[in-house]
Order: sequence, then structure tokens, then C-alpha cells
Amino acid sequence: MTMHTGGCHCGNIRLGFSTGLDPSQIEVRACQCSFCVKHGSRAVADPDGRLIISVKDETRLHRYRFGLRTADYLLCRECGVYVAAITADDNARAIVIVNALDDQGRFSQRPIPVDFDAEGKAQRQARRRARWMPVEVSFE
Repeated sequence: MTMHTGGCHCGNIRLGFSTGLDPSQIEVRACQCSFCVKHGSRAVADPDGRLIISVKDETRLHRYRFGLRTADYLLCRECGVYVAAITADDNARAIVIVNALDDQGRFSQRPIPVDFDAEGKAQRQARRRARWMPVEVSFE
């Protein structure tokens, strides 16, 4: 497994994305919802990998929920960087935002535009269980 690190601009949120895949082989998705488009989001996940999110000051972590309210979109309140999204259920799964990784240039696949507006809540949750990765969030 290779660890890709990153985080927000001010350093309050740190990321550790572990994967056995070469970054050039990981599908990069560009969600077409208005939130992701406005953030220039490029997301990746490896269902066999893992994402670790470490937060220094929890009061500076913003969890934004919209639409079907099935995931928390994590942003830093201090510097505004969107770093990851986590499912809002007991078996947390996540995607990491490539733009928040230190070695983002290694994720070289052209982003695939994806649109999930037609999904219902159950479909969305099933897709995320299958395609997103395990996540651990810790507070220092």
C-alpha cells in the first residue's frame, strides 16, 4: 500500500489515503452537482484502500450536507478547502478530493464527468458502499 498525504491549506485537516493502486490507474471522477462543480472537485476512492482524516481543531471542521443528505462534505472553516466526503451512516465510507492531496499531479487520468441526480437515496447509498473506501476520522 502506498500512502498519499495532503490536507487543507492551513493544516487543520490532514489526509492519509492508502491504496495498492498506482495513482495513474485510479479513476478520477468529476461530479457534476453544483457543489462539486463550484469547487472544481476531482474525487478518487479505492474500495480496497483506506482514508484517514486527522483534525486538529474540530471547531474549524465544517460538515456540509445537501440534496438527499446522505453524506457529509468536509471543508475547513479556516481556509475553505474541500477535502473529502463521508457517508452519513454507521458504516462510514469516503472519497478523497484529489486537489487536497500533496501529490495530486500523480492522479493523471482525465476526470470522468459523473451525474448522480437520477439516483434515489437507496441507490446512492448502495453505490457508495460499493465504490467508496473505509474511513477513519480522528481529532487531536
